[in-house]
Amino acid sequence: MGHLIKDTIAKKNIYLIGAALLVTLACIILAAVTQNFVLPLVPVVLLSVVIFTIFLFREPFLGLMATTGYCFFLHFLSREIGGGISYGLGIEILLLLTWLSIWYNADRFDFSNLNNCLFWLTFSWFLLSVAEVANPAGANITGWILELRSSALYPFLIAPLGMLLLTTPRRLNIFLKTIILFSLIAALVGVKQKYIGLSQGDQLFLQDNPTHVLWGQIRYFSIFSNAGQFGPSQGQFSMIAFVLSFSVKEWWKKIVLLVLSGLFFYGMMISGTRGAMFAVAGAAVAAMFLTKRFKVFMFGLIAIGLFYGFLKYTNIGSGNYAIVRLRSSVDPNDASLNVRFINQKKLAEYMKSKPFGGGLGVIGSFGHKYNPDKYLSTIEPDSYWVKLWAMYGIVGFTFWFCIMMFLFGKCTGIIWRIHNPSLKVKLIALLSGSAGIFLCSYGNEVMNDMPSLIILYLSFGVILMAPKLDKQLSNK
Repeated sequence: MGHLIKDTIAKKNIYLIGAALLVTLACIILAAVTQNFVLPLVPVVLLSVVIFTIFLFREPFLGLMATTGYCFFLHFLSREIGGGISYGLGIEILLLLTWLSIWYNADRFDFSNLNNCLFWLTFSWFLLSVAEVANPAGANITGWILELRSSALYPFLIAPLGMLLLTTPRRLNIFLKTIILFSLIAALVGVKQKYIGLSQGDQLFLQDNPTHVLWGQIRYFSIFSNAGQFGPSQGQFSMIAFVLSFSVKEWWKKIVLLVLSGLFFYGMMISGTRGAMFAVAGAAVAAMFLTKRFKVFMFGLIAIGLFYGFLKYTNIGSGNYAIVRLRSSVDPNDASLNVRFINQKKLAEYMKSKPFGGGLGVIGSFGHKYNPDKYLSTIEPDSYWVKLWAMYGIVGFTFWFCIMMFLFGKCTGIIWRIHNPSLKVKLIALLSGSAGIFLCSYGNEVMNDMPSLIILYLSFGVILMAPKLDKQLSNK
């Protein structure tokens, strides 16, 4: 470790750190004189940035982990710190620094890893999204830029990072432990919101988002952008932790993972997000299918069918708000569900004459802000699938859906050919969780928001590299 630190902090970097320390001392003296104690934080932040950048350019993998962590906490920072800063730009900055670090250390990487379907499909989707700026519907350019980021830019920048940086079993394990840790923090914050209370930032968020209080009950959102992201993410990690419990032999590790699975499921329940149940159900079906064990698959389907029957045909647990919310997800007469169907009928009629859609940023929050004069901005998508259909038209939506189906199919084939049992279970956990998020996005905007987006595309990336991981393990 000592040699690593010496190698990392080169002589020129010591000068930078020394200068930062002198500035820190000057700011402390100035703060004591002026009684403005915010000043010392400035050099501390600058010094931290300098040190982080030094280490990042020594090890790009640090940049990927930092980006992943930031994607979990960016909405929390926005709520609690605020200040009118666009915290989303931090994602671009971290991704840019990570890619610059890869370029700086280019001799360490095998860029032939990128010559595969995942890279070229995300690149093709990015090109199509860029071309949407010329959509004759005439959507606002600012809305197009902002929507382009989550729709196409992030997938194009993130997926290759998985294929370049998650290329060893050790790094895969670090990645899994890291995202589970962050999800645990999210679950604990959600529990804190429910049993201890809301922070000032949380309270302001509820004032601006009254839909997070239904029938006098709060839909808890933890560190995420909203309850609609918190619930599905917790459902995804509930299944990831459960599946991973089959990859470890030590009994205490199994217990820890099963406890985490239960905690994440509880986090999903307190979110009050009905569609989150489809993240769990979708992930469960996918996991059982990926095992290629017919008996397990049939048993799982029966269990899911019984749970569906419990929700639809009984009144058990109707005194519990969380169960009531889940039960409404299988009620065809639910008012909210029927409003969505009505909106989809309106869209279907309007979209008949727009095979290429209304353009990026024309619907949803960016539509309200930047395209209020467009008809599509007056309709709530309530679904990422519907949102893509409105923006890209049936042509673009079909292309996107085929991309996703191809990637899921490709990853399934790769997993079935993996020989190492532990690695196979880890990949099943990642792909099944991604399948749940994909399915859940039919009812909510989930897979286009953080952290679901980065986990989804990194999962695709690592699975595409799995044969090489399998070979490394077999050579040990």
